[in-house]
Amino acid sequence: MSEDRDAKWFASKLSDRTIRGIALETSALIRAGALPVGTKLPPIRDLAFVLGVSPATLSEAWSELRRQKIISGRGRNGTWVSGDRFVAKPARLASVGDYGSDALNLTAAVPDVRLLPKLEAAMAYGASAENLNSYERSRILPELEEQVRKTWPYEPEAFLATNGGYNAVYTLINALVMPGAAVAIEDPTGMRLLDILEDRGARIIPVKCDEEGPLSASLEEALKYRPVAFIFQPRIHSVTGQSVSPARMASLAEILRDKDTLIVEDDGIADISTAPRHSMGHLFPDRVIHILSYSKTHGPDLRLAVLSSSRAIIDQIQSYRSFSSGWTSRILQAAAAWLLRDPATASCLDHARRTYRERRAGLIDALRERGVDAWHGEGLCAWVPVSSEPFAMVTLAARGIAVHPGAKFSILPSSHLRVATANLSERCDEVADAIALAAVHT
Repeated sequence: MSEDRDAKWFASKLSDRTIRGIALETSALIRAGALPVGTKLPPIRDLAFVLGVSPATLSEAWSELRRQKIISGRGRNGTWVSGDRFVAKPARLASVGDYGSDALNLTAAVPDVRLLPKLEAAMAYGASAENLNSYERSRILPELEEQVRKTWPYEPEAFLATNGGYNAVYTLINALVMPGAAVAIEDPTGMRLLDILEDRGARIIPVKCDEEGPLSASLEEALKYRPVAFIFQPRIHSVTGQSVSPARMASLAEILRDKDTLIVEDDGIADISTAPRHSMGHLFPDRVIHILSYSKTHGPDLRLAVLSSSRAIIDQIQSYRSFSSGWTSRILQAAAAWLLRDPATASCLDHARRTYRERRAGLIDALRERGVDAWHGEGLCAWVPVSSEPFAMVTLAARGIAVHPGAKFSILPSSHLRVATANLSERCDEVADAIALAAVHT
């Protein structure tokens, strides 16, 4: 049974009248049972008047509780307590379904395990890593830094090893971006990047893209919101498979030149791409954060990425890490250094790169033959235009094929499918036939 609490009662329980204070004290009342699930909260204007704050202040506080799924609105019927605790949950990733063993699951853009290098010798070497089992919170092993510097696209002040690419983004966002701050990001983008930003409570500003990367005009528009950071994928886009052209990179750099926005370059697909590595780090070394992940190329269980930036920014990120792991396994760092020196691993990566490119191109060619105008590119998946995402998803599901709707990768209206191609070694024509049927809804 629901109950109401009037504005005077509510105001008597709140001592901190800031946005953060109202949010924290209201959530404490809910957890304590003073505001049970089902309680109707006072209208914003009534409570703001009694509290002596602006309606905008109260609205911001309750927006945070809505984000945490603690309260919810019911239109003109008011706002209600809907939960008694916040459980962090990556909404897009968590909504991935269980499609069963009979379905052809093309949702996960992950490497083909048969194309990854063998790890036995590398791990044996890693077990003798320098300073092994020390609690010293080192940033990166010297031997790993020596190897990554050889191909890094600019000369940074400092490096940091992290527990994978998404861990790098999650850590830097929590270290450098305050809740409520604006962050500009490519649209579409990785669904886990959107989950991370939403979990942080960032205001996401989409930057539209074409075949050459983020549109300059769209970035200029996004910068009007004064984002604290701009996140993009310079070498190969994990969703669309496109690379930022040198001309577009120069145009984006010119737009960012006189701004103080952090520039986060996320190279998550890494050397699966044939495109050369490039960065704005040589132009803006004090605010570029360049990330390279080894998960797709050398193995997800290496749990390893490396990022670079100024010493001041690395210090900030490392300071935040001190709340948790503090450092990345020296065993894994040393193993990665061994792999980067190993000629057999380099040959394995060359073979994988060619294979992924052939598989993706095979599907795109087959789709184009059937009248579906998908873009050529690289990577582990294809971004396929459709007239209706719901119709396309249902049509493919009826044929035992599971893909992701484009809406998971965008905060703008979407009419695409994201189709994983990395493990699509067979049944290409069957998949293309089904997508061609699904792409057009009349």
